[in-house]
Amino acid sequence: MRVVGEKSETLKIERVPHPKDVRRFAVRVLAGPDAGASVTCDSGALTVGSAREAMLALNDPTVSRFHCELEADGDGVTVRDLSSSNGTTYFGASVSEVRLHQSSELRVGQTTLRLELDDQRVPVALSESAAFEELIGSSVAMRKVFTVLERAAPTTTPVLILGESGTGKELAARAVHARSSRALGPFEVVDCGGLPPTLAESELFGHERGAFTGATSDRAGAFERADGGTLFLDELGELPLELQPKLLRVLAEGEVRRVGGRKTKKVDVRVVAATNRDLRREVNQKRFRADLYFRLAVLVARMPPLRERLEDMPMLVRSLLPKIAKQRNINAADLSLDEDFWLTLSSHDWPGNVRELRNYLEQLLVLRDPSLLNQLDGAPDKAPADGTEEQFGADLWSMPLRSAKSLLIERFERAYLQRLLDATGGNVAEAARRSGVYRGTLFRSIRRIGLRAEDEEDTGDE
Repeated sequence: MRVVGEKSETLKIERVPHPKDVRRFAVRVLAGPDAGASVTCDSGALTVGSAREAMLALNDPTVSRFHCELEADGDGVTVRDLSSSNGTTYFGASVSEVRLHQSSELRVGQTTLRLELDDQRVPVALSESAAFEELIGSSVAMRKVFTVLERAAPTTTPVLILGESGTGKELAARAVHARSSRALGPFEVVDCGGLPPTLAESELFGHERGAFTGATSDRAGAFERADGGTLFLDELGELPLELQPKLLRVLAEGEVRRVGGRKTKKVDVRVVAATNRDLRREVNQKRFRADLYFRLAVLVARMPPLRERLEDMPMLVRSLLPKIAKQRNINAADLSLDEDFWLTLSSHDWPGNVRELRNYLEQLLVLRDPSLLNQLDGAPDKAPADGTEEQFGADLWSMPLRSAKSLLIERFERAYLQRLLDATGGNVAEAARRSGVYRGTLFRSIRRIGLRAEDEEDTGDE
């Protein structure tokens, strides 16, 4: 990433963007009950598992329902194990996530797969807009989200919104409601993570007077209150397992029965759900019902974390500042957004995402304390104990964070490549195969760092 521009009014944050097209790839079964089966992926991602809904559905009993996911990017394919029972292995080692740049073999359960990368590239569907209701962003990551939401909004299809806390999942749900034919109807929110298990059923479905201790009157549940509109189930992954079949029944039949009641009532509700958990992993861990997942995950929108869309930072800041200033009755006109300001924002990881950014900007507006910028990222006052100085070098702890990161990465890369060359006797072709990068890329890294290899010819085979 780099910052360009001389004045804060025109400053832009640039970084390597999310790709607008991805590599086409195929997965072929080499060994196992489904030997000979294959599937080609043009959509950018596929799931391997024993569930019939998986894009590559396997009959291997040692394969989990959602065993692993393969997702293409601009250069290769990332393989993620989805907390499967028997793991995903690459070169005999169990992996949780590995990025591959060339055709490779994987093993899931008792099945051997071959990932075959194609030179053909597939364009990613991107919205033409840089906003969707209150959601804003011109990055590829956000325009991918807008594409899904734009297509989902006019329908009554359930939508599952995934993403870390603070990425704007509720804003996305409200935007879908606002763009739908139900916009004039109610928008009801249920926080599944904030409900005591004993009250969750009553909150969702309502109760009759006398149904339980404290039920002194009849009460309509969220489904009844959302009739004719949209029900947003936030943090769905926290919903107690015993309530999930009851929710599934309502979704399937379109009618609810209050706790303690005998009659059912028809409801017309569009459900949008959100979670910061990967529900496929929850299904594998038997914490979430597979049939409920399939009922809700008809359309899936993945909200990107802020660290993956830093090019949207100027747009977000300039949108949030006036809103905060108006809400808190603060004058923001004299706030200086200089180059150091943007550099600090771009170097922070933002674990709390846009919510953290908003809180930070509010602190800045109120306190006008320049040191707040440095508190986002900074070296510790003193080096921690437990051998960290010996592990990373004492000099790192006295450096600015950005410099320390660069030096640490350089040291790791040198040590990694040296160990790799030692293990392969200097054979770069074998080293490239083991590290999962192209031979030409590895040659250039070796030369840049100043190491020597047995074969010094750069093939440039990228």
